[in-house]
Amino acid sequence: MSDDDPQSRPTAAPADPAVSTPVEPPYWWEDPDLAAAVAEVEEFVGAAGWDKPPQMFALVRTADLITTQPALSATLSDAGVFTPIAQDELPTTDLSEALSRISWPEEVSGCVLVQEIVVLPPTAVAPTDGPDAHTRGDVEITAEQAAAHPDRAEARLAAGVLRGLKGGACLLRVRGKDDALPLRGADLAPNLLGALQATFDD
Repeated sequence: MSDDDPQSRPTAAPADPAVSTPVEPPYWWEDPDLAAAVAEVEEFVGAAGWDKPPQMFALVRTADLITTQPALSATLSDAGVFTPIAQDELPTTDLSEALSRISWPEEVSGCVLVQEIVVLPPTAVAPTDGPDAHTRGDVEITAEQAAAHPDRAEARLAAGVLRGLKGGACLLRVRGKDDALPLRGADLAPNLLGALQATFDD
């Protein structure tokens, strides 16, 4: 029975209006401002075409950036809540190791990683969120095996997180197939979002 079916929900006593209980968002929920920044970054990277190495972007609150650099106020007048700032390109191999060495200064509110991955159909071995392995159940294959699969497809995955906020936002654009209609949702790459969150650990 669906979680959205009222019959599946337990009956509870009326809530006390004087008591406010915080509700944790579902795992697939995306912060709208973060999702907008992820889409902006993916569009920017996509403008350069395919076959590009992974790239990281820092997210800084636009209001803070304008406060510290007033000369940018005109340039950022139409910017969203977060302004992406491109970082150095990351290696196509050992991406997990590269992420483990990243740390951010306090003024960075979040980050977005864009990488090209190989995706497989549900009937094949499904990809993991990491850059080096593709799994389904107890089956694991290497990235090289996935790249040789006859039903493989290339895709661009943009994933972003905010400091101190669980979950994140993801956008997946499959190359040459409905690439104008990307998939969205934080549940697309939960392990990768976790790795990005770890870059904010003290």
